[in-house]
Amino acid sequence: MTPSSLFPGFDGLLTLSRREGVDIRPTLLRVLTDLYVQASAHSADEERQFVELASRLVDDVDDATRAAVRARLAIYPATPVEILKKLGLRPPQSEPALPLAGPIPAALRTPAAPPRDDAVSGLSMQPKDAAELSEMFMRAASHERIAILQNLATTPLKPAAPTPLHRAVHAIEALEMAAFNADVETFTTELGESLILPSRMTHDVVNDLNGEPLACALKALGMPAPVFERVLLFLKPEMGQSVHTVFRLSRFYERLSERAALIMLAAWRGSGMAAIRAKHRAMLYDDERQSARAGAARPGVSTRPIVRTGTDGFKR
Repeated sequence: MTPSSLFPGFDGLLTLSRREGVDIRPTLLRVLTDLYVQASAHSADEERQFVELASRLVDDVDDATRAAVRARLAIYPATPVEILKKLGLRPPQSEPALPLAGPIPAALRTPAAPPRDDAVSGLSMQPKDAAELSEMFMRAASHERIAILQNLATTPLKPAAPTPLHRAVHAIEALEMAAFNADVETFTTELGESLILPSRMTHDVVNDLNGEPLACALKALGMPAPVFERVLLFLKPEMGQSVHTVFRLSRFYERLSERAALIMLAAWRGSGMAAIRAKHRAMLYDDERQSARAGAARPGVSTRPIVRTGTDGFKR
């Protein structure tokens, strides 16, 4: 085979890799993949050579190398179908067309606020408003969620405070490890504790079918984009095997504003407070009436003052 200008000398390197005592196949596959994804498009000859070279290497490398290559090629739109199948990924042809964000609905538009001196501090959401925003976001379709988040990035609402750096670093490491082991329960628990979210809300965020709430939560935590891509690939098999889903959420994550994600986090926390208040209000809202009724006269009971008399018959 005549070497392509994109992969110069790889046939000679493959011959060297088969010599006893020299195993450079993992390095070759990583370099080959990096070279391939650097270009947005390839000729038919370049694609054919990449398929031939990668196919000869992918079965003979260690799991860590195969996982790294899989992560790179899963989000690359021009990965050959043969390599996708070899890595256990579904070709994008089997997926529905990528939904495009439509115009922002009129109900979601916020009129521009006049400049304020205290605009940096922002306006804190009341628990009721936070619950309404959270419910609207969780029920919205993907393109509507994009519109909501774009709108939140420019509102004067006060975002949640970022997680302290040392805690965020520890949490990101723990979340990546749980995702690599496909341990959804541990991942959910760690995410809820890191972001101080109620368990029910954290469960809804992690198990959302479209993935935007999970992207918001991890963006608010400060997770780097490459780590987020690995979480997508390994946390849930049904999500990681879908090239369309991984590529869509990766692009969404890159464009997502950290401010919008932190405002959404504040809404989730506020909705948890609203739920707690509603639970206790159902039991205690009538306390004042009950106290008033207890002090009122009861039927059949005399309300006249009690007069005490001594042993001599005189009133005291």
